[in-house]
Amino acid sequence: MLGKSFDSLLISDSAACFYFSSPDSTAAGPKILIANVGFPNPITRNIVKGNSAFISMSKKWELCSTKQADNIALSDEEKKTWESCRQALSAFKFSALEEDKILGKAYGQLQSPYWGEERKREVPKLEVVNDILDYLRSLSLSDDDLCKLLKKFPEVLGCNLTDEIKTNVQILEDQWGIKGKPLRNLLLRNPKVLGYNIDCKGDCMAQCTRCWARF
Repeated sequence: MLGKSFDSLLISDSAACFYFSSPDSTAAGPKILIANVGFPNPITRNIVKGNSAFISMSKKWELCSTKQADNIALSDEEKKTWESCRQALSAFKFSALEEDKILGKAYGQLQSPYWGEERKREVPKLEVVNDILDYLRSLSLSDDDLCKLLKKFPEVLGCNLTDEIKTNVQILEDQWGIKGKPLRNLLLRNPKVLGYNIDCKGDCMAQCTRCWARF
């Protein structure tokens, strides 16, 4: 049951925190804290206040935090590892917020529909992140290409390099004859193919985000 006060309402699954004040509130009045990021369009979310009126939150947002890692429970040692992995992404000129979002979605720290319920929360390892980036570069993907790919499919950094990424590239080359420039173009258009790990062959296994049937 919703309480009577919304002074500190928190909605998680986020990459940044926002404060919103209702039009009727004073400067000293209650504010609603929303933790979220990446809204493609202005969001209107109605929340019942007790049994009375609704508050429409389609007004202006004020960004009040830029580090999603602050919202992720990490030990001091894990924070150092996280920071080193963020540095590995520095070549792509992402913001700190974008770096945290990419790593968070790749390693289960932030919710991603791509993984469903299968992804356990992990802290990324620098060696793994670098190995994946180096392999993708070997496919004639420039840093600008990788920037676009990571924005579209951040979860690639959480895929298994040998069993998924390399295997799928080999399948594309051997079974579909896709290599070189056509492969680069395909990966920019549909990077999720790098993480496919099942083929239901028409008999749905309810893992559609990772199925070759989408190819």
